[in-house]
Amino acid sequence: QVQLVESGGGLVQPGGSLRLSCAPSRDIAVIRGMGWYRQTPGNSREWVASVVSGGATNYADSVKGRFTIRRDNADNKMYLQMNSLKPEDTAVYYCKGVYRNRDYWGQGTQVTVSS
Repeated sequence: QVQLVESGGGLVQPGGSLRLSCAPSRDIAVIRGMGWYRQTPGNSREWVASVVSGGATNYADSVKGRFTIRRDNADNKMYLQMNSLKPEDTAVYYCKGVYRNRDYWGQGTQVTVSS
């Protein structure tokens, strides 16, 4: 098994920035398919961004150019740098990873973008 713990959420004004962190309980090198998802009340969870072991990244169109995902083997963490935040980015953000062909999710961290 693996536990994923997110941190870094909070309240920020439109145009501001936040950095989310995801800390796995195992060596991040053995965890595949890492990514960030978000969910708002009454809606299904949506994919935001993903990063593979080699560092290649992909982003949802809604966040492309504003968000940056990376995994840091030295820190043993995955990050999501969110810039130019908009009210529509408000959601609970979840970290996801795959270990031994099973999906694992963190508990989520709330991001609220409001003036």
